[in-house]
Amino acid sequence: MAVILIFILGIGNFALHKAVLESGHPLLGRMPWFVHMLGGRITLVTEFLVLLAAMLLVANGWPALAWAYLLYTVLNMASAWLILSGRV
Repeated sequence: MAVILIFILGIGNFALHKAVLESGHPLLGRMPWFVHMLGGRITLVTEFLVLLAAMLLVANGWPALAWAYLLYTVLNMASAWLILSGRV
């Protein structure tokens, strides 16, 4: 059950990440050069690796990690809201 929860949260994280990348926010221009490789998609690869690691760890006996990934998702939601609403 925890793996399914993490997968669903991961879909939300990808959607938020993509929305921030497509927002054209000036903050994105201040990121280091390696973030701009492949149009910023290198960060989506990092997002995938975080999701994969969380799913593998939960599937192999670390169920409490689901709470950590939930916290990670809440922080992503808050930062995406700040960026997309123009508050930052």
